[in-house]
Amino acid sequence: MATAAQDTAVPTSTAPDDLLLEVRNLRTWFKLDEGTVKALDGATFDVKRGKTLCIVGESGCGKSMTARSILQIVQPPGKVVEGEMLFHRTEVAGARSTTDLAALDPKGEEIRGIRGKEIAMIFQEPMTSFSPVHTIGNQIAENVLLHSSMSKAAARLHSIGMLKTVGVPRAEDRFDSYPFQLSGGLRQRAMIAMALSNSPALLIADEPTTALDVTTQAQILELMRGLQDDLGMAMIFITHDLGVVAEIADEVAVMYLGLVVERGNVDQIFHEPKHPYTRALLKSIPRLGQANRERLDSIRGMVPDPYNRPDGCPFNTRCDFAMPGVCDRILPPVTDLGYRRDVRCLLHEPEYLSTEQSQRMRAVPDPLVEAYGEPHGTEE
Repeated sequence: MATAAQDTAVPTSTAPDDLLLEVRNLRTWFKLDEGTVKALDGATFDVKRGKTLCIVGESGCGKSMTARSILQIVQPPGKVVEGEMLFHRTEVAGARSTTDLAALDPKGEEIRGIRGKEIAMIFQEPMTSFSPVHTIGNQIAENVLLHSSMSKAAARLHSIGMLKTVGVPRAEDRFDSYPFQLSGGLRQRAMIAMALSNSPALLIADEPTTALDVTTQAQILELMRGLQDDLGMAMIFITHDLGVVAEIADEVAVMYLGLVVERGNVDQIFHEPKHPYTRALLKSIPRLGQANRERLDSIRGMVPDPYNRPDGCPFNTRCDFAMPGVCDRILPPVTDLGYRRDVRCLLHEPEYLSTEQSQRMRAVPDPLVEAYGEPHGTEE
């Protein structure tokens, strides 16, 4: 249980060297007069150092709430009520320590020291993230000064350097520009500059390209990949765009109704999806060569009312392979499939493998294989 009374850090970390963040059974709830909205209800995933984890799913599945929960910036009455977020930090001397972010006071000094320094975030629309009455440069410099002992002059030079790093032309002039004076693409670059100004170990990007045109989107994705290689940081990239996932992800977590229903590397998720929801998402992607008037595949039904979540598997009301009396009654456990991947689906549990529904699902070709044929050279 996440409470302020818990010990939040231990002197050393026993986690594998490549593991940066472990999220376990995370629950973020909103207790309202109408009832309790369980925005996150048991989310579990890992983030590895220097790698990109894409969290993907439909709108309202809990992607953005995951990001806000990690940084403890959930708006009241929302609150992290249960779970662990174990952040394996690297100290100045190179030693590792572990801090449970879920146990920190959202307004406390410790989490404020982590936000913007060790973990930074890029929001979907920088126009609403930047203050409209302060210059871009002053806002970046303020973030630097908050987490360092630099002088104002040094912070200014560092901020201009960051603007140059992210490809902002005439960075010295743009330092004194206001957000409304920049294009959407330049504002997003400036937001990236501010997020990276303190060299964070983890960058969280919440739909950072959604509001941009296709060309600018491609440029921002290329920029972020290059910066990740240069700085060695990890990324959590939140999106509903599977094309972006294919472009930037190392590993993928598929979310539905506040729960991670499938995890694997990007090749596994795209070419060997195991959860019916993942398969349905992939099947809904428009295909090359698809006729203009051909109807796109869609996921039947609607996302359930947050006040009236279904019993059992959260996807059972929309699943083409649901087992009556089973999937609507039992919450699937996490099934380890090997090769560093897992799924929450009863159809993969040993006792249900012989059912008609499980056999029928496995007989259906994977969506991308059905559309384009077998992949070549994919990893296990």
